[in-house]
Amino acid sequence: MEHKVLEDVARNIRISVVKEIHAAGSGHPGGSLSAADIVAALYFDEMNIDPGNPKMEGRDRFVLSKGHAGPVQYAALAERGFFPKKDLESLRKIGSKLQGHPDLRKVPGVEMSTGSLGQGFGAAVGMAMANKLDGNTGRVYVVLGDGELQEGIVWEAAMSAAHYKLDNLVAIVDWNGLQIDGPNDEVMAVKPVDKKFAAFGWNVTVIAGHNFEQIRGAFAAARNCKGKPTAIVAKTCKGKGVSFMENNAAWHGKAPNDEEAKQALLELGGEW
Repeated sequence: MEHKVLEDVARNIRISVVKEIHAAGSGHPGGSLSAADIVAALYFDEMNIDPGNPKMEGRDRFVLSKGHAGPVQYAALAERGFFPKKDLESLRKIGSKLQGHPDLRKVPGVEMSTGSLGQGFGAAVGMAMANKLDGNTGRVYVVLGDGELQEGIVWEAAMSAAHYKLDNLVAIVDWNGLQIDGPNDEVMAVKPVDKKFAAFGWNVTVIAGHNFEQIRGAFAAARNCKGKPTAIVAKTCKGKGVSFMENNAAWHGKAPNDEEAKQALLELGGEW
């Protein structure tokens, strides 16, 4: 898919994220917006998936380990045709399939229920291992938040993935530098992330997480890497695309009011 088309898809995803969270009155816009380009590239260019057959044998799987960013996955699934876009308006409503965190029992296309940070990554490692054992050619992609790397289970799973040579696994770290309580470096420093994954036996690349040429190139390189899982450290901007949310930790978990939503949609090229 051409970069311009992916840019349009990512913009639509960001517009949906703002509308979802505004309608819900709660949610996590900052980390949803920072991951939008990565998620757009996965769902519309990289992964072998079928909206008409979400359980297709041999499909690639996506796990949003930072499950609080569920709005970006829901937006991508709706944009890809897994369910109607109008359903996005029901985010966090009682009885809605679109809960605050993804639920595999309710949402077509969701492969793992996530929310407890770090556990989605461990599940993704298990999926990749199962595919190897079953002779399944499907690949597994997992997005983690940078603050999520403070969880010990992440590094246990990383050690396991390298030990079992899971070259069908790609972990993408959404490196926006901020978490709910402020900069990662002040809360609990996790740098140098690239060297840490490399020390655990991973193939590692660092990219600009809003540059589709670099995103697609990293995915292509991961497919060609044999004998090691791949970690892509994607440098991103929290709240990307909305000026007053960008690089602002206050927008980690806060819904925009009417005026803020209008301004955000205007900047993104959407309609109120």
